[in-house]
Amino acid sequence: MTKCHIAYLACAGALAGAALGATTPAAASPTTHVVRPGQSIQKAVDAARPGDTVLLTPGSYRESVTVSTPGLTLRGMGQGTVLQPSGQKATTECAERGNGICVMGTKTRNVEGVTVADLTVTGFPRAGVFGMGTDGMTVSKVYAVRNGVWGIAQQRSVHGTFRQNYAKDNGDAGLFLANTVTAEEGAQDTGGALVESNRLEGNRIGVTVRRLRNLTVADNYVTGNCVGMFVVGDENKPRAGALTVRDNRITQNNRACPKTDRLPELQGSGIVLTGAEDTLVTRNLITGHAGRSPLSGGVVLFKSFVGVTSERNRISDNLLGDNAPADLVNTDPGRGNTFSGNSCRASKPSGMC
Repeated sequence: MTKCHIAYLACAGALAGAALGATTPAAASPTTHVVRPGQSIQKAVDAARPGDTVLLTPGSYRESVTVSTPGLTLRGMGQGTVLQPSGQKATTECAERGNGICVMGTKTRNVEGVTVADLTVTGFPRAGVFGMGTDGMTVSKVYAVRNGVWGIAQQRSVHGTFRQNYAKDNGDAGLFLANTVTAEEGAQDTGGALVESNRLEGNRIGVTVRRLRNLTVADNYVTGNCVGMFVVGDENKPRAGALTVRDNRITQNNRACPKTDRLPELQGSGIVLTGAEDTLVTRNLITGHAGRSPLSGGVVLFKSFVGVTSERNRISDNLLGDNAPADLVNTDPGRGNTFSGNSCRASKPSGMC
């Protein structure tokens, strides 16, 4: 090949590259939008594009925020980044419903890949963080304190991750995951949602999993609630269950909570399964529970309040102690529930330890 040929090919290659560059623009790099106290978080969120980060510097912010941009990260700089209600007339649906941060998809399309992290949400009448119609939402290192109903909640969503959060003194559940609370429907498959390494303290219920399937609740520390963990199902199909509750430390959930229209008085319950099926409860440490509620005890199987039994649940290899009326309580006539390998002193009926 001559020098002329080589020069021609090099030139042709350069022209082809230039032409390709002209028709394929480079993707924009993610942007970090910094917000300081006194500035609007919502304006920064609305200006952000998929993949961007909205970074909140420490201080107090008085507003509710709605996120519907896929791939967005809303991040504070630790516990000192605090979101509270504005105290003014609500101007958004999120604020009208009493929530702090709302991550919202639509009826036909889930919003994907949103992250909320490293901040405090407190004092909201309903939920500190609320997700609806999400896919792959991550909530991490959020301090959800003294909110009226839920600390952190998610409905009609899949593939969620809730890790290293601290939910304290919320009116109902510290962490609440459900299919929906507005309609009677069968359990939803979460696609493997994960509730991991959270601290849940002083709530009515530490973790509630309602009408869901296919998720894991693991390595959480749950104390000082009325009920540690509550897995709830009912007569709708598909049934709730097919989930794993493992390696949690659940201790002294002995607050007294009055009865409601849905539930009796609550006190002294470690893990309660009602109307659930095919659930594995294993390798949990469950100690120091006592109460006079029909749901009191270490691990409790209880027939659903609409009359549906729990079936084929496996309670195995847990360490239980000092729970009253017993470490293991089964008042559910459902079939196929098994108790094996548990270290405990007392069961009701006897013979399960």
